[in-house]
Amino acid sequence: MSTPTSEDVQKSKKPSNSAFKQQRLKAWQPILTAGTVLPMFFGIGIAFIPIGIGLLISSNNVQEYVLDYTHCTNENGIECSKIIEEKQPNKCNCILNFTLTEPFKGDVFMYYGLSNFYQNHRRYVKSRDDSQLLGHMDTDIKDCIPFANIDNPNSTQTKIAPCGAIANSLFNDTLKLTYEQPDKSNVTVKLLRTEIAWPTDKEVKFKNPPNASYVFKYVYEIGRASCRERV
Repeated sequence: MSTPTSEDVQKSKKPSNSAFKQQRLKAWQPILTAGTVLPMFFGIGIAFIPIGIGLLISSNNVQEYVLDYTHCTNENGIECSKIIEEKQPNKCNCILNFTLTEPFKGDVFMYYGLSNFYQNHRRYVKSRDDSQLLGHMDTDIKDCIPFANIDNPNSTQTKIAPCGAIANSLFNDTLKLTYEQPDKSNVTVKLLRTEIAWPTDKEVKFKNPPNASYVFKYVYEIGRASCRERV
């Protein structure tokens, strides 16, 4: 009579008899009482007081100037918002004069703020093509409709790159600063426009198609006029 081999023996799913797998490890369960919780609570609170004071001082030392140019007008007195609302790629230049009440020390950063602009709508979030943003132009961009193709006069279509509502609803105002000297002459304030994006964003997440004679910026500028007609 032959003895069963190891292959004939059915493997058991029963865990091994160890303290870890059988949940017999030593454990400690503290008993929380007022005498133990309150001192710990107040101790942690006292420890965070100097941290809060440091953050408050640092926040108060931040210099900020907010300039609202929502109703900015051009040289003819027409609001730029009304000009841009027209169904064509109009441009509008407006000049706003402001005076800083105190000198800004160190590096100065410029930011813009938008109100009543919500980007959490399901169709808006979905309106993009990640594969195209990686540089692959032969992908299906149906999720980008109606910002997917441009109708050409010869009844053909050209893909919009980058496509989608997200890429075609970006804030694209151009800001320029000038400084008025005591002699009333204006000097342009140089703005640094480099090193504002991570290398992974430029080389990996958002990059131009390989071996292409154009870049996304060029195709994007061509397609903006047609996209504005669809909004």
